[in-house]
Amino acid sequence: MKDHPYLTFTLNDSIYGIDTFAVEEIFFLPELTPIPEAPRDIIGVVNVRGEILPVMDINLRFGYHEEDHHITDSVIVLKSDNLRVGIIVNQVEEVKNIEDTAISEEISIGRDSIVSQRRKFISGIARKDENIIVILDSNHLIHYIEKQEITQDLSDLSQDNINEDYLALEKRPVFCPNATSEEREIYRQRANNLRQTTETEEKEGYKPLAIIALDDEFFGMDLSIVREFTDISHLTPIPCCPHHIIGNMNLRGEILTLVDIRNLLNLSQKDMSNKSQAIVVQVDDIVAGIKVEEVVDVMFLNPKEITSIPTALHSFNDEYLQGTAPYRDKMMTILDLPKILLSNALVVEELV
Repeated sequence: MKDHPYLTFTLNDSIYGIDTFAVEEIFFLPELTPIPEAPRDIIGVVNVRGEILPVMDINLRFGYHEEDHHITDSVIVLKSDNLRVGIIVNQVEEVKNIEDTAISEEISIGRDSIVSQRRKFISGIARKDENIIVILDSNHLIHYIEKQEITQDLSDLSQDNINEDYLALEKRPVFCPNATSEEREIYRQRANNLRQTTETEEKEGYKPLAIIALDDEFFGMDLSIVREFTDISHLTPIPCCPHHIIGNMNLRGEILTLVDIRNLLNLSQKDMSNKSQAIVVQVDDIVAGIKVEEVVDVMFLNPKEITSIPTALHSFNDEYLQGTAPYRDKMMTILDLPKILLSNALVVEELV
């Protein structure tokens, strides 16, 4: 039976899937610039390395009520030919291979007019494991932008003229009006990071990093070994294990060992918040969850900004560090996560 890879994500507690071949990139939700007279579901645009990207709120596209956006939301960039559009999702999950026979294209709820209107963007419903996945039609989502008047508006915009002069409208909409000042600064910093452009040769050398918080400090880790970000749930303690082995976590049927790397970095062992998160990483054949206080950001870092470990940071056990770099108004430390995970200090030698 033929199957097809779909990137799955959650939105309002529902699971959606989108054709992976249409996905160009994923980043955390940045500050968006509202565009006057744009369709209601196009809530704004963002400058992504010199190109203007319209961003769609799928809730509004499907006719649902407008929901508040959150600092943990992400944007999935879809591309077809020369057209690009971003869609806002709550959390990116994983790539699932779904058999064609598992997708039902015939959906009827007894209200044909509404179904036909909304199904412009839905290609079917799939059953995978114990989940119901709504499969979106990426082609229709992308080419929907082409049919809107916003297309002409965007053609007149450039990297330099989306600025405060352009936004100086007496009653212009405000992006995320309920965000705190700290959250608004994070959104703005993300937009600034996306706006930065470099020469092609330099851009190829940029390091994609996930920024995490541990013991009130910022740490960066190589995004290429990060499988996903997730909340901590279904945790089972493991008897007779070192204290850095927190327990096993059931992640959608996969048993994942959750570890605490703070001791290895000589950080304090104070209790983390109940809202702590886990980063699922894979190094060679090792798959593990790293417990963190918070996933702060995802960014591309110019290697030229990485400097050697200052003397003041040697208490962090610099054997597992690659350097430091500026982030916001502080310095973040770049972790050598493969060395951490392959370290003898994390090997469980006790017999259970």
